[in-house]
This record gives sequence, C-alpha cells and structure tokens, in this order.
Amino acid sequence: MAMRKFIIERDIPKVGTFEREQLRAAAAKSNEVLRKLAPDIQWQESYVADDKTFCVYLATDEQIIRKHAEMSGFPASKITEVRKMIDPTTEKAG
Repeated sequence: MAMRKFIIERDIPKVGTFEREQLRAAAAKSNEVLRKLAPDIQWQESYVADDKTFCVYLATDEQIIRKHAEMSGFPASKITEVRKMIDPTTEKAG
C-alpha cells in the first residue's frame, strides 16, 4: 500500500519547556510503538512549539496514525494529509 504524508498536531501542555531528556524519552516511546506498527507508518520529523508538536509522518492511512497515538499515549489532536508540496524552487519549475 502506498505511503501518504501527514501532519499531526499534538496538543501537549508546556512541551516547549521539556528538557532534552524528556524529549528523548518521548522519542524512544514513539519509536517503540513505530517498530510494532512497521512498515505501515514512519516518523520523519517533529517541530516543538510552546504547547504542541507538529509531526510529519508517512503512513498508509489515518487509522494507523490514530493507532500509534493510542498505543504511545501521545494525542493526535488534528491529522491533516499533505496533498502537494511547494518550496522556494517551485516558482522555477517547468
């Protein structure tokens, strides 16, 4: 099944104040669950803001993302599928 790209917003109070060790522990928990759900889901990266994270995932569907959230304990407050991507070079693309 083809992988699709998703942005997951996770509402986590004060996540922006977490120490490096707390973020490492969160990444370890997420990776543990990802190994169990592989190969249908992959974590690409996350951006940490004050009270939420924005995570970029590749997944076969939204359901597997919800399953990861349930198993890991990290909320998936909003899941948005990425339809297209643009960047500064898009203007020059033919």
